[in-house]
Amino acid sequence: QAIQQWSEYVENIRKQTALFEGETEEQQRKRIKLLEADHELWFKYYFPQYCYAEPADFHKEASLRILKNAEWYEVRNWSRELAKDVRTMMEVLYLVLTKKKRYMLMISNSYDNAEKFLKPYQGNLQANQRIINDYGVQELPGSWSAGDFVTRKGCAFLALGAGQSPRGTKNEEVRPDIIVFNDIDTDEDCRNPDIIEKRWQWIEKAAIGTRSISKPTLIVFLGNIIAEDCCVVRANTTADFVHVVNIRNENGESSWPQKNTEEMIDRVLSLVSYNAQQQEYYNNPIDEGKVFKEMTYGPCPPLRDLSFVVIYADPSPSNRDRPGIKAKVQNSCKAVVIVGYLNNKYYIYKAFVDTTTNATFIDWLYATRTECGTSTQPYFFIENNTLQNPFYEQVLLPLIHAKGKEPGKTVLGISPDTRAKPDKYFRIEGTLEPLNRMGCLILNEKEKENPHMKRLEAQFKSVSANSKTMDGPDAVEGAVFITQQKITVQSVGAVKVFKRPANAKRY
Repeated sequence: QAIQQWSEYVENIRKQTALFEGETEEQQRKRIKLLEADHELWFKYYFPQYCYAEPADFHKEASLRILKNAEWYEVRNWSRELAKDVRTMMEVLYLVLTKKKRYMLMISNSYDNAEKFLKPYQGNLQANQRIINDYGVQELPGSWSAGDFVTRKGCAFLALGAGQSPRGTKNEEVRPDIIVFNDIDTDEDCRNPDIIEKRWQWIEKAAIGTRSISKPTLIVFLGNIIAEDCCVVRANTTADFVHVVNIRNENGESSWPQKNTEEMIDRVLSLVSYNAQQQEYYNNPIDEGKVFKEMTYGPCPPLRDLSFVVIYADPSPSNRDRPGIKAKVQNSCKAVVIVGYLNNKYYIYKAFVDTTTNATFIDWLYATRTECGTSTQPYFFIENNTLQNPFYEQVLLPLIHAKGKEPGKTVLGISPDTRAKPDKYFRIEGTLEPLNRMGCLILNEKEKENPHMKRLEAQFKSVSANSKTMDGPDAVEGAVFITQQKITVQSVGAVKVFKRPANAKRY
């Protein structure tokens, strides 16, 4: 059965790579030279079955780094459906067939998985008609077993599972000069820190240790960030380049629109929970229940019963939260919340929480003013600490004024919150966890099915010292802090709020 499945697999590759008839040897040489000078054309010609969609800019930039640097160590935290396996395979085969590299190790969490990831490499070398026509027959009888094979040109490929001994691995005099780690982490392993520590020690000492010191080597880690501590995360600290690409970019748009449309992404994400979305498509693993084990939903009092509400906006992570220079991370969640206070309880009337554009963020602010109407006095604040300047003045204020000048609107009066804030996690834990534990932090039950409120709840449940996404809770903390300040001023008599008595002579 395995032989039959393999035969069907290679036959399919053979059919998908049909040759163009009538080419002379001179034309062939010129074509090969042209293709090898442009790796994107090379990919499209030799792998038409994979290149059915135009590559995104991040694909092209990634391949340039890999192919232009003989000595290179890169981590690709690419979301599902962004072709990290296929792209890497095409790059590796380009290096092998153009005689730049000679020995590849494919390493995964188990030998079976490593062999599975190596299957497309072997299948294309054996049956891809365009490769065979231009670079000769690759299959070497007697050295062509699954997971361990050598081409007729002397290029070797070996599959290894985590923990297997690679010591002394050589292809004649050549040590591995390409090492690809693919899905080295599993959900089950990441629940045990001892396993991760042991595996990482094996990666650094045994796996990477097989390389030659004197020969340039390519090392690539492929995998999502599925836990706060996993091998891929540890590799991020030592790699030459860390490339994080989510299913949607920092503007909330498809990272690869040529393949994944917005409608397609919406459909897939609608089928899974917020936590699953964050882990599999946004490189943001969520571990529930560390600080906020559950949130309280309840009815909110009418806005007219409140003296005021605070509308707090968190535009994006500050520079303190941004990645180092080696990393390219696309993740900027924004949040706007309406928080009211009555009888020692804080009510979250409405929330907007999502990764989106600055223009949509401004639309949220104006929507909250419409939501409040004239029922109570709203106070608008936006986070603007020293680490975020001059973003507020140069980017957001012009957008706020432009929106306010549209027909039927007036410019929103908003104040920057310039408070020098302590660490985000400790602020949220110290200010909001006691309120939530005592049932004094209430989420509007009418908004329970709103995707934005669901995201806010999920972010609360994921709050931890290492959590990446706490922008919703951070906005709530900002609103609660300002509310407490205003309540304190009222309580000492500096400001008194009362209902004006009716005047029969006043309309």
